[in-house]
Amino acid sequence: MSAEQIHDTLERLCALMRVDVRASGAEDGLLPVQLEALHYLSQCNRYSDTVQGLTDFLGQTKGTVSQTVKVLTARGLVEKLPDSEDRRIVHLHVTAAGRQVLTKLIPAHFLAEGLRVLPEEEITRLSQALTELLRTVQYANRFKTFAVCKSCRFNEGEGGSCRCELTGEALSETDVELICREHQSRKA
Repeated sequence: MSAEQIHDTLERLCALMRVDVRASGAEDGLLPVQLEALHYLSQCNRYSDTVQGLTDFLGQTKGTVSQTVKVLTARGLVEKLPDSEDRRIVHLHVTAAGRQVLTKLIPAHFLAEGLRVLPEEEITRLSQALTELLRTVQYANRFKTFAVCKSCRFNEGEGGSCRCELTGEALSETDVELICREHQSRKA
């Protein structure tokens, strides 16, 4: 398959996903950017669950992200919590209501339906290939990776005895499974 064919296939899948997100989000009165923000916040760690982390991930202006957070907070889908050590930092946590919305909408309905008919080994191959494509694109273009902590070059150790070399803090088993805005690929 040529680069152009891959581009066309991904473009079509992304277009279908945008249509699905718009339609699904509209049912709950949410815009696509609000759903993207909610989804990201449900997957990120304590270093990344801030307005700045969300701004970096979405590639939006701080003003747009602040308005998005304002809507999500007003709807009871996200709550703001002050940092226990630095009161200037505010963490954004997805509420139970927010998790209910995500459970209903993620993955996109059309994608779940399409994957239902593929054999498990094909889904595994597809997932691995897409993950490798994403990593390669990020590395080749020096994009921020926003990947899970356990794949970061700063992560030392395994299981519950991990430590972040960047911050010097201990990491729990849950921490290492979450997205971090400070992530750097081990390839780098």
